[in-house]
Amino acid sequence: MKDENSILYVQTTDMPEKQYSPLVLAQTAKMMDIKPLVYYLGTGLKILMPGQAEKIKLGSFPSVLEMINKTLEMGIEIYACEASKQMLGLEKVELLPGVKIVGAGTLNDLALESGATMWF
Repeated sequence: MKDENSILYVQTTDMPEKQYSPLVLAQTAKMMDIKPLVYYLGTGLKILMPGQAEKIKLGSFPSVLEMINKTLEMGIEIYACEASKQMLGLEKVELLPGVKIVGAGTLNDLALESGATMWF
């Protein structure tokens, strides 16, 4: 069932300058009483490997790890694509705590159920 008061943010890249937008927007949506969801796909999963997100800190923003942790602390679910994990050879790698590893079909379901979807 479609939830018009929800936004799905899909992160597809590990480019440092593209890491903040989905997290800032998800946190802002939560403060606006909109249900945000964040889904990492493709090379975006590299950011969720231990030791990676804390290396990225741009401008006056906190590190990406701090942003991810705050997102999770706010009760915003963060998903990681299991197929992408396999594609990148990360089957045995534990991702950051709190991230839910889900199948590719979950992305389709979330996109169909969300009021809007944004891709980064």
